[in-house]
Amino acid sequence: MNNKKILLVEDEPGLVVTLSDRLRNEGYDVETASDGKQALGRASAGDVDLIILDVMLPFKSGLDVCRDLRSQNVTIPILMLTARSQIVDKVVGLKLGADDYLTKPFDMLELLARVEALLRRPAPSGASNAAYQSGTLRVDFKSTTVWRDTQKVMLSAREFQLLRYFIEHRGETISREELLKNVWGYESTPNTRTVDVHVAWLRQKLEDDPKHPRLILTVQGLGYRFAG
Repeated sequence: MNNKKILLVEDEPGLVVTLSDRLRNEGYDVETASDGKQALGRASAGDVDLIILDVMLPFKSGLDVCRDLRSQNVTIPILMLTARSQIVDKVVGLKLGADDYLTKPFDMLELLARVEALLRRPAPSGASNAAYQSGTLRVDFKSTTVWRDTQKVMLSAREFQLLRYFIEHRGETISREELLKNVWGYESTPNTRTVDVHVAWLRQKLEDDPKHPRLILTVQGLGYRFAG
């Protein structure tokens, strides 16, 4: 029994039953919500380990739920479910702070793999119990809060994990494969641009000039280096 609690937010009764049964069979504790308002209230309590969040929901969309949670500094990992035609929603959802997405219809084994990867957290190090500051950037590891000057920066759980890993290994050249393994939890290294995309988003949020970064540097052919 892994004792991880998952909040499943989905309004299709058949899919709720199918996903709930399979996740419980895998040892997860599953709670469900059928609309966005209910999901926001439940997730804001902060005692779940992962949210599986459909985009199309009654009363409040999954995108709005994701945005509101991140604005409240709730860093619970979010896996969004989108319809095949909702390409824009995928991009918007990730920008609003979702950590991953799956397109319906999806294979159950793929869902379980994504869930496992999102729940597999990197082991905390000593730096995680402190704070970090470089120039106008300030990171509080205990409260998972990031500031630039006096402005709070809204990061997804995955973005914060990536930033923390960079800070903990500042000055080192880190390969994409190492980041996928230690931040995303992938045992193998799939052919994916996930790292590059998340680095680009971090630069947009943290750098004064994202096109000419001074914090997260690209090491051509090798990976990235945090120079803060």
